[in-house]
Amino acid sequence: MYENFNATDRWSGEVLHCRWTANIVAIATRHADAVDIRFDVSGRSVWIAMPCLAWVEQKKRTGHTITDVLAAQAAGLYLKKAIESGYDNGREMYTMTIDEVLEHVDAILHEAGHTRNLPYLIPLDDAQPQV
Repeated sequence: MYENFNATDRWSGEVLHCRWTANIVAIATRHADAVDIRFDVSGRSVWIAMPCLAWVEQKKRTGHTITDVLAAQAAGLYLKKAIESGYDNGREMYTMTIDEVLEHVDAILHEAGHTRNLPYLIPLDDAQPQV
């Protein structure tokens, strides 16, 4: 679905290859109340920040939690839409609102039918940035 996909940039027409590489709790890394989902977009790192309160709201709304796989899929859908709508301007980080997270989670669940139908996230050896 949205862990490894292509999206066509609205302005340049360039086809960008987007690949999930990591979920990182941002509380430890940048002292933010968020989960950062990292994608490699044709060789550049792009982070989608998802506020932790979205997990709380999802649990209140549905009684179910947002899993790592579901978060990555929702962030991937957000990234695909950003690229194809022209919202992607080469920034390194995008921040979703709570409502955007819930909307994208609902869209993924509607598309997949159930979390058990979501593809596995396969960690890649090159997921860690080289220093």
